[in-house]
Amino acid sequence: MTTLHRATGPELTAAELYAILRLRSDVFVVEQDCVYADIDGLDLRPETRHLWLTSGGEVVACLRVLAEPGGGSRIGRVVTAKPARGQGLAAQLMAAALEGAAGEFVLDAQTYAQQLYARFGFVAEGEEFLEDGIPHVTMRRKG
Repeated sequence: MTTLHRATGPELTAAELYAILRLRSDVFVVEQDCVYADIDGLDLRPETRHLWLTSGGEVVACLRVLAEPGGGSRIGRVVTAKPARGQGLAAQLMAAALEGAAGEFVLDAQTYAQQLYARFGFVAEGEEFLEDGIPHVTMRRKG
């Protein structure tokens, strides 16, 4: 059983932010072997929305929604803990992030995850590119 949580950047407690950053580090930096600046100054902005799922008091999946400079929103840092994969948690978070949302959304998907995002109306655009050594494609959902 998982519990959905939502908060804007300023609403996050230190413990919540720590747990989210720990999961992102465990997966993106350690498991996927990507050395990058995950702490990018965007998590605590007032317009940043965080959604995460907990199970047994642990964060098992999360994502963030950023405001795009020209309008619209960007979904990023979609991640699920290794032991929790295959349970549809990323899809649950995507549905919650898009529920009742208006406007355009964009994301940079790891290419293997394109089908997940396509289920929510995202369409691939442009060429595949490498980000931190992992193939990605930009996907957009019109508002």
